[in-house]
Amino acid sequence: MALYVKAAEILDKAEKKQGALKTLVYDSKFENIKPLFALVLETQKFSSVLEEIIVSSKLLKQTKMRMNLAKVLVFDLLIGQGLKCGGAWKTMMIKHRARLQSVLARMKVKQKVSKNEDLLPASVKQVLAENLPRYVRVNTVKTTVEDAVDYLKRDGFSYLGQASRLEDLTLKEKYFVMDMHLPELLVFPPNTDFHDHFLYKAGHIILQDKASCLPAYLLNPPAGAHIIDACAAPGNKTSHLAAIMKNKGKLFAFDLDAKRLSTMATLLLRSGVTCHQLANQDFLKVDPDSPQFKDVEYVLLDPSCSGSGMVCLRDDASSADQEKVKARLAALACFQLRCLNHGLKFPRLKRLVYSTCSIHSQENEGVVAACLQENPGFRLVNLLSQWPERGLEPLTQCLRANPAKTRTHGFFVALLEKHNGAGRKKQEPLVQISDPPVTISEAVNEAEKQEPAVQISAQEATPPIPSTRRKRPAASETEDKQTPAADQADGTPSKKRKRKKKKKKKKKKKVETVETVETVKTVE
Repeated sequence: MALYVKAAEILDKAEKKQGALKTLVYDSKFENIKPLFALVLETQKFSSVLEEIIVSSKLLKQTKMRMNLAKVLVFDLLIGQGLKCGGAWKTMMIKHRARLQSVLARMKVKQKVSKNEDLLPASVKQVLAENLPRYVRVNTVKTTVEDAVDYLKRDGFSYLGQASRLEDLTLKEKYFVMDMHLPELLVFPPNTDFHDHFLYKAGHIILQDKASCLPAYLLNPPAGAHIIDACAAPGNKTSHLAAIMKNKGKLFAFDLDAKRLSTMATLLLRSGVTCHQLANQDFLKVDPDSPQFKDVEYVLLDPSCSGSGMVCLRDDASSADQEKVKARLAALACFQLRCLNHGLKFPRLKRLVYSTCSIHSQENEGVVAACLQENPGFRLVNLLSQWPERGLEPLTQCLRANPAKTRTHGFFVALLEKHNGAGRKKQEPLVQISDPPVTISEAVNEAEKQEPAVQISAQEATPPIPSTRRKRPAASETEDKQTPAADQADGTPSKKRKRKKKKKKKKKKKVETVETVETVKTVE
C-alpha cells in the first residue's frame, strides 16, 4: 500500500505546483522509483477520466478516501495491471469494482469508443502525439554553457549547435542542441533522463521547461539589483534570477507554504545561490514602503493558477464540474489581480513580469487588462518579436506558449514597465528652452549693428512696452490738477473746483479784451 500512498502524495504536490512529476518522484527517495513513476504518470494522464468515474460512482463518499488516493487505486484496478496491494484496501476496492467497471463501460458507450485511451481529452492526446523535448537549463552560477556542452559530449552525447527553427528541436537519441531563443537552455530528445546524472546532482544543470525559463529571462535584472520573487517555491525561477544577476545583489523570495520553502532552500543550496533571502510569508502582507525594500526595482510574479497549461495537470473537467471550474477560475483571477496590483506598489519598481502556467484568458489577458486599467502609470513591453505565439487581442505584446506552436507546456508571460514620466516628483517641461530669452535692449542693439535695406529708427524697431510706472506730470499740471485724495483733503468737491477754474479763465479773457480796446482807442 506504500506505493499508492506515495503516489497520491506526489500528485497532491504536483497540483500545488511544488514541482514537475519526475522531479517529485525522484526527490521522494522511494525504494522502487520506476513503478512509482509509471503509476504517477499514467494516473495523471487519465486524471479527468478517473475523476469522472469516481464522482459518478460516489466512491469517495462510501470509502472516505482522498481523491488522488482513489485515482491511483482505480487506475490500477480498471486500466493498469491490477492492484499491487493486499489486506483491507484490496478487499474494499474489489467490493466496488463492479460498479466502477459499469461506469467506465457507460462512458465508452456514450462517447462511442472501445479503448480506454480513446477516452482521453483531445488536449492530452495532442501532447502525447507531439512528445515534448527535454529542456535542460545550464546553471551559470556554477558553470558555463561551454563547459556543460563539453562534459556532455565526453559523456556520449552529440552536439548539433544552436537551433534555428522549431523543427530542429525534433532530435534522435543522444543528440542535443542549444535553444534558438535562450542561449543557456539545451534541448534533448523526449524522456532523456538526467536525475542520476552528475551534472544534475552537482547543481550544474536544472531540469526546467523552456516556457518556465521565460519570466526570469525576459525580466533580465542586472547584477547587483534588488529583486522580489513573490510566489517563489519550488525555486527554479529563483535560481534562474540569481544566475542572471550573477549571484550579486538581493533576491527576496516569499512563499506561504513552509514545506515548499524548505524544498526550495535545498534546491538553492545545490544550485550555489547565495544572494537570496527566503521568507515564509504571504506576499500580499509584505509592506512595499518598508525600508528593507526601498531599492527593489524588479519583481517576478508567478502566482497560484489552475495549472491548465501543464501536460500533467490538464483540467479538462466533465460537464458536471464545469460550474466548479468556472468558480475556481474566478477566484484564482481575483487573487492573481490582487497580487499583481500589490506588486506594482513598490516605490522604485521599474519592471514586473507576470506569468502563469494556464491556458485560460481569464487568468492571463483578463488579469493584465484589469491591472493596466487600475495602474495607468504602467504599460506592456513588446516581447520577443520572433516568438510564434502571441497574447490574445489586443494584448499582443504578451507571449503565449503551447505544445503545438512552441514545443513547450502551456504558458503565459507579460512584462509591465513603469512609464518614463511615472513616479517623478517634478515633471519636466514639454518644450526644452536651450537659450535664455533676449531682452528688448539687446534686440535693439543687435538691430543697430545690422544694415537693413530700409533705415528705421530704434524707436520704430522696438515695439511699445506697456509700462507699470506712472508718468510723472509736469510742474504746471501739478498746480492745476489734483488727485481725488487731495480734493477730499481740502473739503472741496472736484466738480465745483472745475467750475471755479472755468469762471476764472472767462474773467481773464474779458479783462484782456477790454485792455486791447482801450489800447486801440489811445492809438487812434
